[in-house]
Amino acid sequence: MTLLQLEGVSVRFGERAVGYALDRVDLAVAEHEIVCVLGPSGSGKSTLLRVVAGLQPVSGGRVVLGGADQAGVPVHRRGVGLMFQDHQLFPHRDVGGNVAFGLRMRGLARTSYEAQVAELLELVGLPGAQRRAVASLSGGEQQRVALARALAPSPRLLMLDEPLGQLDRGLRERLVVELQGLFSRLGTTVLAVTHDQGEAFALADRVVVMRDGRIAQTGTPLEVWQRPASEFVARFLGFENVVPATVSGRAAATAWGRIPVPEGSPEGPHQLLVRPSGVVLAAAGLPCEVVARTFRGTHVSLRLRPEAGPQLEAECGLAGAPAVGDRVAVTFSPAEVVVLKADTRRDTP
Repeated sequence: MTLLQLEGVSVRFGERAVGYALDRVDLAVAEHEIVCVLGPSGSGKSTLLRVVAGLQPVSGGRVVLGGADQAGVPVHRRGVGLMFQDHQLFPHRDVGGNVAFGLRMRGLARTSYEAQVAELLELVGLPGAQRRAVASLSGGEQQRVALARALAPSPRLLMLDEPLGQLDRGLRERLVVELQGLFSRLGTTVLAVTHDQGEAFALADRVVVMRDGRIAQTGTPLEVWQRPASEFVARFLGFENVVPATVSGRAAATAWGRIPVPEGSPEGPHQLLVRPSGVVLAAAGLPCEVVARTFRGTHVSLRLRPEAGPQLEAECGLAGAPAVGDRVAVTFSPAEVVVLKADTRRDTP
């Protein structure tokens, strides 16, 4: 069942088309679904969150939450929870006071919410922390308190804005796994925005990639990773082996020579993506020089300069990895090749 529906939502700053922060966005979020919105700075992801929360008026379209149009509904009556990367905890209140803030604003008596505060702190991994000062908490602990505070009023939709952005990578990786498990257990409906694709892919049931105020692609993390919809999405995800190609049958003519493509690929001129794992070192094939190599823990990443065409990124095992300056040959695995659709551009008004 759909909980949140955005229908043709636009936000425009100024009078010109270039002022659109959101441009006719359609998006549905189901109950109990975790949706993460990805995109570079200026893509409109934070504006989208502010629109749903009621912090940003729309220039067109509508926001429907729980079947009701939210036009004119103030923030505090939308039944949503908000959590930001800077935590925004109250320094003059202890941990318990921060978590209980939303409950107190609803006029509940202390005796009626003390047990709930204790339960929430237990849930986020801070049992018995009610009397601790906010200033004594680490960054990760503050993040947990902010999450407990956002969950306290039992919001029908929890919205996260770069929730782990200020934490170090190791802590982010641990917390994102904990959050995913917590939201799944609670059945929480989540709409989160982040610039970190690893964070989004680990947390989300569905990923939305934005570009210039529009949705460039939506799908499960696996779908988006395996089948980027366009060159923009592929490069945003970090794939660099993208080259113009003309597809005919089971092969594509490129600057790297003829590359096999998956059966059923669309024919004609396209952009071609070859994942690094699909660039295979071989006894014979496209001649290349190794210009850089980077240890990645489980494999070695190679930067290759072919005799023709742009440089290639390849992966190989730790044993026997070639050195910088070595000459190698590569072939291409069709299972790791994606024929990309043309990027859609903004319509001219």
